[in-house]
Amino acid sequence: MIELDVKIEANDLYDYMLRHSYNSAVGIIGSCFGALIIVLAVLTTQWIYLIFGLIILLYLPWTLFFRSKRQVLSNPSFQQPLHYLLDDQGLTISQGEDSVQYLWEEMHKAVSTGRSIILYTSPMNATIFPKRQLEDQKIAVIEMISTHMPPAKVRIRS
Repeated sequence: MIELDVKIEANDLYDYMLRHSYNSAVGIIGSCFGALIIVLAVLTTQWIYLIFGLIILLYLPWTLFFRSKRQVLSNPSFQQPLHYLLDDQGLTISQGEDSVQYLWEEMHKAVSTGRSIILYTSPMNATIFPKRQLEDQKIAVIEMISTHMPPAKVRIRS
């Protein structure tokens, strides 16, 4: 059993949003399209294409940055730390009087970024474990997730 208290900050949410967006079809297609327009600008020396390509490439991270800041400031659940309990049954998230439990069988996948371990509780929702807040429990969290989820669903790099 592992117990953690985590306060999600704007940078943590931004990291999740970037990873989630750039691993979706829209993010991949948008990035490829922006890169192709930049290549077209170089090949044709039509520098207006360079501007369009840069706008396309920078639009998504720019908007996600501001959306994460706004969401952390406006969503009450980000104002207080979340209490996580990982055990053999699953993950329990509590904050104040509210509590929700997810069984390991219900988890969709687990991934990592340079900053976070992300445990998807649905295709669109996830629990974020910022590595800087895990400190000495990071390895225990990774082992708990890897032990209870099928290997095909776990893509965590230490």
